[in-house]
Amino acid sequence: MLPSVPTAAEQWAARHPGLDTSPMEIVALLKRVMALRDRAVEPLYEGAPLTLPEVDLLVPLRHLDQPVTASRIADLRKLSRAAISKALTKLEKRGLIARTANPADRRASLVALTEEGKAAVDALFPHQLAIEARLLAGLGEGRGQVLDALNLLADTMERGLAGPASADGGED
Repeated sequence: MLPSVPTAAEQWAARHPGLDTSPMEIVALLKRVMALRDRAVEPLYEGAPLTLPEVDLLVPLRHLDQPVTASRIADLRKLSRAAISKALTKLEKRGLIARTANPADRRASLVALTEEGKAAVDALFPHQLAIEARLLAGLGEGRGQVLDALNLLADTMERGLAGPASADGGED
């Protein structure tokens, strides 16, 4: 059995005195939240034409007026270009997206959902939202506080990615 986060933090502290294990608390909670969300929506995607990660990738494309580059999708989804390229290749083979030549840059193609892709997103995403709404309904008036805290966390992490950091995680 895996140790709980406090136990794991204590074990690391015992073996490596001075090691800051405080990030484990937040990261473990984030992983738990996403695992619970994934577990709740997994049944929706059993036998579906798209997977949960594919829907998460395609939802931002659903209502765009114009095709976008894969690098723009990577930026929007905060994923690597390699991961986006691999996912788009699979989706293209299944006829859910189409790629066309980009007149502004021959090295990049433009990506758009096909009608089949739109239909698949439209069939699944509203049900996913309903499941997520049910999971979050208990927040009640605390919803704003959760959003504020998560925005603070996301902004802090983005600044951490953008700024220089030393090997110990501190700023130079």
